[in-house]
Amino acid sequence: MAVCTGQASAGLLVTSADNCGAQPLSHPFAPWGDNGNYTPLPGSFEPGEPGWTLDRAAVVAGNEPFRVHGAGDSRSLRLSPGGVATSRTICVGLEHPTLRFFARGERKLLSTLSVEVITQTSLGLKLAVPLGVVLPSGEWRPSQRFLVVANLLPLLPHNLTPVAFRFRAVGAGTWWIDDVYVDPMRRV
Repeated sequence: MAVCTGQASAGLLVTSADNCGAQPLSHPFAPWGDNGNYTPLPGSFEPGEPGWTLDRAAVVAGNEPFRVHGAGDSRSLRLSPGGVATSRTICVGLEHPTLRFFARGERKLLSTLSVEVITQTSLGLKLAVPLGVVLPSGEWRPSQRFLVVANLLPLLPHNLTPVAFRFRAVGAGTWWIDDVYVDPMRRV
């Protein structure tokens, strides 16, 4: 497995891993009883930020109403039915066990939002690992914690591997996501 310890060497995810350094920490889910430290995925949906890879998805006006990432935030990501959004890479390790975000989905029959982590084999092949699904609620709410699982690939604490996260609107419903975070399990 390709391990990122501060320098990129080979493979698509490794060479695009520009977030292996210091990661800012905050407590975005504290109002919901989760006082864990989280770091945002690189590339928010605000103007001027480097984007995600989108297919049948678009950055649109409207933010999750809690404004956990900042009072000035005004955009979110909309995934049309069948739409796919893939984050930029972030480095994770044993200290990064979970992923959380805010989502809103149309209440339509069999509509879900699937979440995957994309990692890389030692041969440079990309591998998508399902993390779970979100059921539609019709209103913005924080997601459950998703176990990253690819964070277990580095064998030692403080060793990192680059990953990306993919979100897919399954079924007939439209989905919106905003403010995506991983939990680096560190103290502020």
